[in-house]
Amino acid sequence: MNQLFVEAGTLLFVGMVFVYAFLGLLIVIINFLLAPLAKKYPDPVIQTKVKKESNRTKHNDGVSPAIVAAITGAVTQYRQQHIKAKQ
Repeated sequence: MNQLFVEAGTLLFVGMVFVYAFLGLLIVIINFLLAPLAKKYPDPVIQTKVKKESNRTKHNDGVSPAIVAAITGAVTQYRQQHIKAKQ
């Protein structure tokens, strides 16, 4: 029984070493093959246009003051009604 565990551990270790060695070798080979190709055929750079904002077209992306006031009023009214109910 003990010999089976030793054999299983050895097989596990050899398999893991083989996998790591294979993957490491694969990474090294791919990097050596792709480095000259990357220099010869670089990725195209897409240029984007910068939009200039004028004072007339600026708009606030936040919550409008009217909505904030409505929410504040609703919360205040809710608190007043429920505080009176608890007392």
